[in-house]
Amino acid sequence: MIQVEGLTKRYARNVAVDHVSFSVEKGQIVGFLGPNGAGKTTTMRMLTCFMPPSEGTASIAGFDVVKQPLEVKKRIGYLPESPPLYPDMEVGEYLQFVARIKGIPEKEVLKRSEEAAARCFVKDVWSKLIGKLSKGYRQRVGLAQAIIHNPEVLILDEPTSGFDPKQILETRDLIKSLAGDHTIVLSTHILQEVEAMCESLVIINKGKIAKSGTIEDLTRRNGALIEVSVPGSSTDEAVLTAPFAKLDGVNAVHAKLTAQGLWRVDIDTASSADIRPQLAQIVLGNQWNLHRLDSTEVSLHDLFLSLTSPVAAPVVEAVPEETQQ
Repeated sequence: MIQVEGLTKRYARNVAVDHVSFSVEKGQIVGFLGPNGAGKTTTMRMLTCFMPPSEGTASIAGFDVVKQPLEVKKRIGYLPESPPLYPDMEVGEYLQFVARIKGIPEKEVLKRSEEAAARCFVKDVWSKLIGKLSKGYRQRVGLAQAIIHNPEVLILDEPTSGFDPKQILETRDLIKSLAGDHTIVLSTHILQEVEAMCESLVIINKGKIAKSGTIEDLTRRNGALIEVSVPGSSTDEAVLTAPFAKLDGVNAVHAKLTAQGLWRVDIDTASSADIRPQLAQIVLGNQWNLHRLDSTEVSLHDLFLSLTSPVAAPVVEAVPEETQQ
């Protein structure tokens, strides 16, 4: 549904977006995650035909953003960081105005406007001037204009900015309900938003893609965690770790005794293969009591910091310094 290859945006000597490539399948919700100034908004502006790329290509629903911008715009709903609102218009008046601009037949304008207002929880301010609304309500009116024409693709830049906790939960439910029928790219720097709504993730830092993939794959380390109890009053750490270290592809094995009297063994591997069956055999063969056997994971918070901080954490590979945005 969305295909991006080598997308680049340069401003004089600065490179805001540097050869970004990713794809989004139909019906997915993909989080576009990065710190402030990472290039998220610039990428979205290129995808929505608000600005041309300096280099590279991007297509939405099979239409090129440079060669076929009108076709692309027909198929997207866009909520920019600052919603495109007219403060002197009433909410209902504005939504009907947007519906006409987006080509909705006149006989359906009122119905579609009311439906969008209801879905985005702004029906109660239908007759109020937009300029008199709170930031949260203005953001929701902006979301209503993005979905009013039932687009194939939704591109949302910080959609819950300015919301109170109840509004955030309502908007999360709305966005999740749109998945399947709509392909959604959600830009944010709030990790909770990504975990609550997104299936896949693209992390951008200093204009470059640092990591991409499903959240499950990105937060899973290559390795496993075992907790065992060993017969006898004590066990030498080297004796405990030796059989695990002999397995093919094992990089390192670390063991420590927990406060509960269990040995915790952390095993790092070079490949993505699941070695848990072999680990279970070792435990059973040594007649140890198995209390826990899991694949190891890193939190999304730690992953994000490791990819966007000047010094990378050891849980994932470091990202080299790139050209300053």
